[in-house]
Amino acid sequence: MQIRELKDNFLGFSSDQKKGLIAVSLVAITFSVFLFLTTRGSAIAQESPKPVLSISPIQSTILIHVAGKVKTPGVYPLLQGSRVADAIKAAGGALKGVDTSEINLARVLVDGEQIYVGYVSKLSATNPKSTKKFTGTININRATKPEFDSLAGIGPVIAARIITYRNQNGPFMAIEDLLKVSGVGPKTLEKIRSRLTL
Repeated sequence: MQIRELKDNFLGFSSDQKKGLIAVSLVAITFSVFLFLTTRGSAIAQESPKPVLSISPIQSTILIHVAGKVKTPGVYPLLQGSRVADAIKAAGGALKGVDTSEINLARVLVDGEQIYVGYVSKLSATNPKSTKKFTGTININRATKPEFDSLAGIGPVIAARIITYRNQNGPFMAIEDLLKVSGVGPKTLEKIRSRLTL
């Protein structure tokens, strides 16, 4: 009993004061824990931002007709943005010994176009020593330089320009697209139109 009184006197608080002190301490501890948890949660949220869901756009499919000297000619679905090399690969690749140097393999494909591999002109199939000019109808998307050169008003320089334009920009979609080539005018086109085909 004396020890208890000494303790009470030593601390200098009455029992009501002690209860009040305990109550205040509990409130302070609860508030501190609350602050700790809420600020810690926001700090974590600031450190690691919420992941952003990114959906890449679905690439559309284009159809390409691969013909000529490839392992499996046919129509192939390819992703938009594919190149000529991708179309030839889809068709199993060029046959052994076929020269693809005349084809721009890096050109981006357009839906519905045809890639013709290993085209040999009828003119070059004739005797190379022969000076006879090709007189038939030519496909402007497959014709060689000598075939274009055989057209009235188209010399070797313009023939080379036509082939360069075709290699860089893809196949001609209309006969009139030849007008986009420097040196081919409306009068020249009308002169040679009867010999042209797509």
